[in-house]
Amino acid sequence: MNIDKYTKNLKNINGIWYADKKRELSYMEGGNDICYQVEDNSFWFNHRNNCIAAVVKKYAPGRLFFDVGGGNGYVSKGIEATGTETVLVEPGEQGCINAQKRKLPNIICSTLEDAGFDKNSIPVIGMFDVLEHIKDDVGMLKTIHSYLEKDGLVYLAVPAYEMLWSEEDNVGGHFYRYTLGSLSAKLKKAGFENVFATYIFSVLPLPIFLMRTIPSKLGFKKKSYSATDNPNEHRSPGLLDKVWAWELERMKKGKPISFGGSCLIVAKKV
Repeated sequence: MNIDKYTKNLKNINGIWYADKKRELSYMEGGNDICYQVEDNSFWFNHRNNCIAAVVKKYAPGRLFFDVGGGNGYVSKGIEATGTETVLVEPGEQGCINAQKRKLPNIICSTLEDAGFDKNSIPVIGMFDVLEHIKDDVGMLKTIHSYLEKDGLVYLAVPAYEMLWSEEDNVGGHFYRYTLGSLSAKLKKAGFENVFATYIFSVLPLPIFLMRTIPSKLGFKKKSYSATDNPNEHRSPGLLDKVWAWELERMKKGKPISFGGSCLIVAKKV
């Protein structure tokens, strides 16, 4: 990738491009390292990755993909495996270092705004479990709109349903959980139209409600939350493998799922 085609505001240090500015983020300290410990062996990260890769391959094959807030590059690595080149844009330096260990070719340590990208220049932007950390989410979507080229695409994955709110959302720095309807309305307000919208993790809302939401409502609050607190949460019972395979097949065919623990949307700049 020729970075000068998109920005001249970065400097390369040891293979990572850096912006001069750094801003405060709503993300728990050490979050990238916590995720790095579990991503490769987590059914949740793996299934989300497979679904994202499937819809990238279906709706944006071969278009340079900017993975914004992409953490340790786990999603970028999955997209690269489909033959689509990625650019990881991650403000956390440790996330960028972890992504470098995954041998990703294009890593930018910056927020989307601070990287100094030219307006109307980027083909595809993805934000996966990032938007819920941004209080002015519509403003962020408008910013994405301004950077995308004509007919550019945005890919979003976010947690679903306010009724599933728990202490993990508070500790994780979330401002929102969404429905397809609420997220689509915000995308429309920002100048997008949906290309594909679905839920994924169709069987997870009930366990989330029972294991996280209800204890939170009863006042059982954790002082901290880590993805490594309970490793069993990242192991999928074998009987669910058929569910994940069914969901993935629907993603490949562009067929939506009507209920699930996460929303996954592809939208086009208009």
